[in-house]
Amino acid sequence: MIKRMIIMLIVAGIVLGGIFGFITFKGRMTKEFMSSQGEPLQTVSTITAGYLEWLPKLEAVGSLRAFQGTDLSAEVPGIVAEIYFKQGDIVKLGTPLLKLRANDDIAKLHSLIATEKLALITYMRDQAQFRINAVSQQTLDIGKANHDVAVANVAQQQALVNKKTILAPFTGRLGLRLVDPGQYLEAGAAIGTLQALDTIFVDFFLPQQALPVLKMGQTVTLKTDAYPAQDFTGNITVINPKVDINTRNVQVRATLKNPKHLLLPGMYATVAVSTGLAQRFITLPRTTITFNAFGSTVYRVEKNGLDPQGKPKLVAKQSFVTTGSTRGDQIAVLTGVTEGDTIVTTGQIKLRNGSPVTVNNSVQPGNDATPQLISK
Repeated sequence: MIKRMIIMLIVAGIVLGGIFGFITFKGRMTKEFMSSQGEPLQTVSTITAGYLEWLPKLEAVGSLRAFQGTDLSAEVPGIVAEIYFKQGDIVKLGTPLLKLRANDDIAKLHSLIATEKLALITYMRDQAQFRINAVSQQTLDIGKANHDVAVANVAQQQALVNKKTILAPFTGRLGLRLVDPGQYLEAGAAIGTLQALDTIFVDFFLPQQALPVLKMGQTVTLKTDAYPAQDFTGNITVINPKVDINTRNVQVRATLKNPKHLLLPGMYATVAVSTGLAQRFITLPRTTITFNAFGSTVYRVEKNGLDPQGKPKLVAKQSFVTTGSTRGDQIAVLTGVTEGDTIVTTGQIKLRNGSPVTVNNSVQPGNDATPQLISK
């Protein structure tokens, strides 16, 4: 029985030993085969690093407002009697726009005018009698006071009648009409909007660190997605003398000419403020930079001998870089790259230092300083 047990254990050991030996042999042969094949080539696209001129600027998002703009309303309530304007009209300063029913007020005005005339006659009569000592000084003073009160009452009622007609407070373009004839209008209720559009403001905020380079008259370039292919230029006209205590930003206002009325109040736009002379930087597409917690890197493509066919073998070398400002698809590289270096633009995710590469530049990432939206 013991002899059989020993034989069985020996046979089992031989079988297991053979299996483990085969697995070890297979792994070693696989490793040798993979080593003989070398690291696979990775396909990347590249660009040659070079200098471009950059114009230093500050960028912000701004809101447009009219040089003059208001929602028109009446100071007094009343029934709308007549409407003199059409929607979208361009009106001049002082043009009548709307009239409220004022029959009662006009009648009262006529009554007060009659009272004022009577008070004037009485006062003139008192003056004549006073000169011949027929009335006292007190009577003359009362007559003058009565006339002054009558004049004031007429002026007050005339002002009320005038308020029944709404005039354009400045030259501009009218918007939608918000009232109809016969409608009762509360005091302060809007009847429409009036906007002066020949000149327009853009208001925007910049951090307080920008104050040293901000100056009155600096050129401002404005872009809006309503007209993506067009730039609008103006100049800084106001720098707020107060920094917002919550955001530590300063409000800036620029003025732009708007002769075609393309820009409208309420639109938002991106604003760029030119702050100095042009500078030269090595410029790369932003896709070339890999940003990590330990630093920003790029991959340079370098030659590493020749392959069996006599062609140069290319490898990727990782380099740390210092980056500067960005504009559109581009980024300025301050250190780590020299002019003429071949830099990987796409495919970095599959690379490591020393990876063999092959270059295919049939497709390149965006590299535009002012990329435009593509409308479909």
